[in-house]
Amino acid sequence: MSNGSVNEGFLEKTFRLRENKTDVKTEVLAGITTFMTMAYILSVNPLILGDAGMDKGGVFTATALSAVIGTLIMALYANYPFALAPGMGLNAFFAYSVVIVMGHSWQFALTAVFLEGIVFIVLSLFGVREAIFNAIPMNLKKAVSVGIGLFIACIGLSNVGIIQQGEGVILSLGNLGERPALLAIIGLIIMGVLLAKKVKGALLIGIIVTTLIGIPMGVTEPITKIVQLPPSLKPVAFQFVWSEIFTKDMFVVLFTFLFVDVFDTIGTLVGVSSKAKMLDKDGKLPKVKQALFADAVGTVAGACLGTSTVTTYVESASGVAEGGRTGLTSFTTACLFALALIFSPIFIAVPGAATAPALILVGLFMMSPIKEIDLDDFTEAIPAFLTIIMMPLAYSIAEGIVFGMVSYVVLKLLTGKWKDISIVMFILSILFVVKFFI
Repeated sequence: MSNGSVNEGFLEKTFRLRENKTDVKTEVLAGITTFMTMAYILSVNPLILGDAGMDKGGVFTATALSAVIGTLIMALYANYPFALAPGMGLNAFFAYSVVIVMGHSWQFALTAVFLEGIVFIVLSLFGVREAIFNAIPMNLKKAVSVGIGLFIACIGLSNVGIIQQGEGVILSLGNLGERPALLAIIGLIIMGVLLAKKVKGALLIGIIVTTLIGIPMGVTEPITKIVQLPPSLKPVAFQFVWSEIFTKDMFVVLFTFLFVDVFDTIGTLVGVSSKAKMLDKDGKLPKVKQALFADAVGTVAGACLGTSTVTTYVESASGVAEGGRTGLTSFTTACLFALALIFSPIFIAVPGAATAPALILVGLFMMSPIKEIDLDDFTEAIPAFLTIIMMPLAYSIAEGIVFGMVSYVVLKLLTGKWKDISIVMFILSILFVVKFFI
């Protein structure tokens, strides 16, 4: 038997490709695409946490390794095509709120992240996060997918300046003559043509071609060296402080980390799995406990290594859009994060203008569940609409879910449809309302 046959047999047994109606080529391409759309975290996370006083080199290594650990657990334990890495938003809260505004040390913030991960492991083992996932009604699950699509598109458009914060308005059109915006538009056209012609790997091909076009435009940074040994973890790893773990400030910081991460992760899993048609007839994700466990362990490992909260990445939708359906997709992504430790100059050279068009088009792909939302029953339609619209406007998956769930409970109660409300939904909505006023 050839090595190729043995390898394919191993991959089939491990990831059950035929059962999920996919193949090795599709999964690998999807994994590469996911990595390309989220590789920016390797350069952005060290910059943000560097503002908190952390060693940027150490944070780079911690970012890559924590992504490898979390994503490998997702691949091999849950067999889902979702990738993990230190989350945007959570790293900003870490650096700018906890350290700079509240005046705590980055070691204090890192300790809060570690404790958050421990709490998440406990919640995952007892099925609490799984119960929250399953409590979200099917219409809201579909709305989360659509809302995440708009949110991703908004990220892509704003990252290259196609849209920007306006003077006297919420958003305005940016300067399309700027080179990053112009390159992103070129990339959008290239990917659009490839998709229209049904070219396999259209998003990945588009990212590569756009990156190359960016060289003469001066957007893609020239690569001066290929291989670079990763910086040491010593300045940031295991830098915990235990003297303040029972203080009020630690409780507030820990609760905020928990709240944002729980609903960002659940929202991402709901939205991407809904788009990939992984939910069963009751709207449940068969291995949601394993998926949530992966991000809990990733957070603990990330804190030990020296980085902020690890979470499931919404950019995983780009891999799903390319056909990724199993853990082989996320396994490929994890391998690329490992390679990035050595070949970081290559991966970091890919400009945001090359990945932005992919994010914008993934926004389109994520819109399809809107056709299945019940828009005739206003107790279903209004919460779904608020979920969709608040994600990009509040720039938060978590806040979109909060608006959707609270409005769902209120409308159902006031119209006599209280039987549609689960106990978990009711309790969560009360907690959300309380959170708004404290």
